[in-house]
Amino acid sequence: MRVSYAPKEPPTEEDKSIYERIAARRAPRPLIPLDLALLHNTSVADGWNSFIGAIRTKTSVPDSLKELAIARVAVLNHAVHEWDVHAALALGGGISKEGLETAFTAEVVKKGDKVEFEGKGGLTRDQWVVLAYADQMTVGVEVDDRVAGALREVLGDKQVVELTATIAAYNCVSRFLVALDVGECNGRAMKKVDEL
Repeated sequence: MRVSYAPKEPPTEEDKSIYERIAARRAPRPLIPLDLALLHNTSVADGWNSFIGAIRTKTSVPDSLKELAIARVAVLNHAVHEWDVHAALALGGGISKEGLETAFTAEVVKKGDKVEFEGKGGLTRDQWVVLAYADQMTVGVEVDDRVAGALREVLGDKQVVELTATIAAYNCVSRFLVALDVGECNGRAMKKVDEL
């Protein structure tokens, strides 16, 4: 990593409750390198833990769509650790191996591109809509009205907000991971779908 990791144990009594909250969300696993990078500032780490915890566990977007979007963000931002974790979760959430391979290799859908939301490449129409939305949010930030409208046909207002927050959150996560080389993953190849 480009900076040292914070200590695995709280350095002060003030920090103890923050370490405990983060550890509780990770349980039964120990703190991960991302946590130990963030814990240089315990207030930032605590806020991050609360925000990402809500994104991970308190939204109603189906896991298949949520994890597909996160995996796509990881591909677009070259976030190896994020791909390795969330691509496996996408498979577990119901995305087919062919569909995940498509998410890994598909051309980026940029603003202004003609978009075909046909179910192909192992992805359903709804999954293609989510992929296009994740692409446009991640690569150019602006989303075409047609893509946003197609997403509203797939998800209700609440879930559109939740998916948008998820894609934004994991753009934040991936940029943090890659900029600081958290987990020393930069330059390492992402796992192939068959390796997940």
